Amino acid sequence: MFRQKTDWVKKGDDISKNLTHCDRKQLLNHSGKRKASLNVLTSWLAPIIWDGHYDLKILNEQQDSRIGLFVFAVKKYIQFLGPFLESAEHFFMVGHNVTYYVFTDKVGYVVRPTIGDGRNLQLHEITADIRWQDVSMQRMEILTIITKEQLPNEIDYLVCADVDMVFNDFMGVEILGDLFATLHPGFILDYPQAFSYERRKISAAYIPYGEGDFYYMAALYGGKVEEIHKLSTACQNGIKEDKKKNIEAVWQEESHLNRYLIYNKPTKVLSPEYLWDTRLPNSEFITKRRFLAVHKNHEEVRN
Repeated sequence: MFRQKTDWVKKGDDISKNLTHCDRKQLLNHSGKRKASLNVLTSWLAPIIWDGHYDLKILNEQQDSRIGLFVFAVKKYIQFLGPFLESAEHFFMVGHNVTYYVFTDKVGYVVRPTIGDGRNLQLHEITADIRWQDVSMQRMEILTIITKEQLPNEIDYLVCADVDMVFNDFMGVEILGDLFATLHPGFILDYPQAFSYERRKISAAYIPYGEGDFYYMAALYGGKVEEIHKLSTACQNGIKEDKKKNIEAVWQEESHLNRYLIYNKPTKVLSPEYLWDTRLPNSEFITKRRFLAVHKNHEEVRN
């Protein structure tokens, strides 16, 4: 779930990405900004995925995996499920076996889209927590359970996504790896000290100043089922630790996700092409906008 515009920290190393569609020098020499998010390789040698830096035809020929797409659609967020699924049918893992794992408290409201061959939809009914913050963290609890008990027998890779988004361009097997995470588009030109990590030492999601490479968004991440089980278990344990202290991380499960990824580096990082909001600055250097935030009234859908 994208934060409201007022929630963004101020937006914002040798670069390898060829930004031929904008004034590269003007962008990268802008005072006070960093370039690390625009590279094609992290400091730990994991690829940052940009359009044009892979051959999807070759990757498709090599990939015959079962892929799952996990999404939560509870309370008023059910309104976003239809467009989410319809856009996924057009753009997500086209030509591959995909299972949609939809968790909702409103199964009777779900309109099933036309599903292509080799793709199927599973609806799982849950009880939604009252507070949207608890709903957000509830996802980790469910992920911990299903990645242990159900998914190892059904799929190889799991992609976890927010429902208040739409696929706007093709997203394929180039994203798959042991563990992948997506750069938060609001922080791509910022230094780590500006990231909205959890900075309170009392929280299990605590990240001290001086640590961290990127800020990842919980709206899109994934990997092999066993790796997502490790990730969700660690995050859920952190959430439970905080609850015992009667505290809550600043950005709920996203804060715990970022702590996990600092000490368990992703094997692939997805560039801002894979997660974007058209209201953000610097959109001129995003040639592909594969997964877009739906503009909405946050207070209206959360209440």
